[in-house]
Amino acid sequence: MFGSRQRPNLKRPTWIIVLVSLVSIFLIAALVYPPRRSVACSLFSSSGCAMIKEQPYVPSRELTDDETAARVVFREILNSPPVQSKTPKIAFMFLTPGPLPFEKLWDKFFQGHEDRFTVYVHSSKQKPVHVSPYFVGKDIRSEKVGWGKISMVDAERRLLANALTDPDNQQFVLLSDSCVPLHNFEYVYHYLMYTNVSFIDCFIDPGPHGTGRYSEHMLPEVEKKDFRKASQWFSMKRQHAIMVTADNLYYRKFRLYCKPNMDGRNCYSDEHYLPTLFNMIDPNGIANWSVTHVDWSEGKWHPKAYRARDITYELLKNITSIDESIHVTSDGKKTVLVTPCLWNGMKKPCFLFGRKFYPETLDKLLHFFSNYTTI
Repeated sequence: MFGSRQRPNLKRPTWIIVLVSLVSIFLIAALVYPPRRSVACSLFSSSGCAMIKEQPYVPSRELTDDETAARVVFREILNSPPVQSKTPKIAFMFLTPGPLPFEKLWDKFFQGHEDRFTVYVHSSKQKPVHVSPYFVGKDIRSEKVGWGKISMVDAERRLLANALTDPDNQQFVLLSDSCVPLHNFEYVYHYLMYTNVSFIDCFIDPGPHGTGRYSEHMLPEVEKKDFRKASQWFSMKRQHAIMVTADNLYYRKFRLYCKPNMDGRNCYSDEHYLPTLFNMIDPNGIANWSVTHVDWSEGKWHPKAYRARDITYELLKNITSIDESIHVTSDGKKTVLVTPCLWNGMKKPCFLFGRKFYPETLDKLLHFFSNYTTI
């Protein structure tokens, strides 16, 4: 009988030994095979994390053949171990219409870290004359880019493809000609390399500048409930960069049906393609906020642009202290969406880079650089 089974006669020291053994086994297992999104995963076992198999995706409807094929490719990329590099690097990808007015500032940022970064420049109108040796010879084949058009996404994909040719590149940062660093290189390198997510902005905007831009022509692959909005400026890990360059199915939907002045609405692919894609295929793999600060507080079509008179130590200190990402919906409610910036589960300042800065701010930024980047 179950009730008559005798309890083993273990002495107290034996119980302690058994308990300690079980705890030790559990801790070892947690480090060797941590949950894919855990802090331990990010810090101790990046290759092991990638091998952890997730629960299979269960669609709410029957997928098309193209969707099934795309999902298989994406799953294999996510589950494959990352490329192991003895000298992992950050790829800094500059998307510019012409000159890069802050090369001197970036030169100061890069100095002394030559084996830990690469530079790629996509100039859509005029090839820049470079003043920093770190930028010389770094121009890639470029095409014209139209504001709000799919050519902007094409340029991003072109930069990613070129940066992926270097197997040492593990993080990929998209920057504009008006972007500046807000921290020193060591801080940025640690921030990006020692986490297991991509810093891709993503939020739901139910208003006319969000889901109001959605077109039912995107069905069945892209449903309205999955449509997202974001700032285009990102930093993404290598697996996600491969996925973006490999994608044809979802990219084609945005190329055809997300563009200015279509069906009486203006849809801008650079604000919707990436957040929608990753919301659908790897929502837990992105941070849902960007590491590039942009000030939209003026409520205009374009963000605030900083002049030389605006540049003070206090301004830069304030930007580098922000630890929450703020979005405001475009509907009548103007709902304020607040996302805490969590780095490996810890709340930290959100931003590594800032825009938009006028070229006239260069001298002041160079003057303050050593001070504000140590904040």
